[in-house]
Amino acid sequence: MRDMLYPDEPTQTKDAFFSARQAQKRHLPKRFYKDVAVEVGEGGFLVLLDGRKARTPARHVLALPVRAAAEIVAADWAAVKEEIDPAHMHATRIANVGIDRMEAVRGEALDEMARYAASDLVCYRAAEPEALVLRESAAWDGVIDHARVRHGARFVLTQGVGHIAQPEASVAIVRAAFAQVANPVALAALHTLVTISGSALVALAFADGAMDAEAAFAAASVDETWNAELWGADDEAEARQAGRWAEFSAAAGLFGALKG
Repeated sequence: MRDMLYPDEPTQTKDAFFSARQAQKRHLPKRFYKDVAVEVGEGGFLVLLDGRKARTPARHVLALPVRAAAEIVAADWAAVKEEIDPAHMHATRIANVGIDRMEAVRGEALDEMARYAASDLVCYRAAEPEALVLRESAAWDGVIDHARVRHGARFVLTQGVGHIAQPEASVAIVRAAFAQVANPVALAALHTLVTISGSALVALAFADGAMDAEAAFAAASVDETWNAELWGADDEAEARQAGRWAEFSAAAGLFGALKG
């Protein structure tokens, strides 16, 4: 699905050597503007670079329906030091996907989000040690309860990683809840939250206001946090987690601005 939303990204499986070669070959454009601003105009609130309208890769005007969302995107451009690297401009990339791609693949995106619900992270629990069992329960039981109480969607828990089938009606309820998100950029942001967290139910709880972004990310990172505490953090894992949080928080900010 990601190749449909991000057609500029190669679908080839990447290893460390491939990624290094790609980084060496990539020539990033230099920052060509001095000032970044947000102004109201046709299509909503526009991101302006030296007074000129910023555009998406498909040449649509980069416009958001509310100022707060446009300011989040504008902050990406203002933060650029020398080179414009889309890999670190998470809000801009999400907005681009929403504007350029989401309407064309809306059904497929909703189907993928529903598939996460069908094998949701929070339904697969550790059998031991007890401390991890208790930590997962503390972080995830409320997410399960929220889906049941707020939406009438019941999910089955299991221990280990063996697949367990979830009620089709419950998965359909989650998909229908996500389908209520009309704005394509907001849906792109929500899709990002689902795929980064590995949990449609965590993203649903966040979207409903039952969790803030920090709590949602912490819930999605219980096992990673446990392993870091048990074995010690390493630089690669910390960098990967920091990157996940940067993208997650950008998506959460965009969704919150557009929802609010």
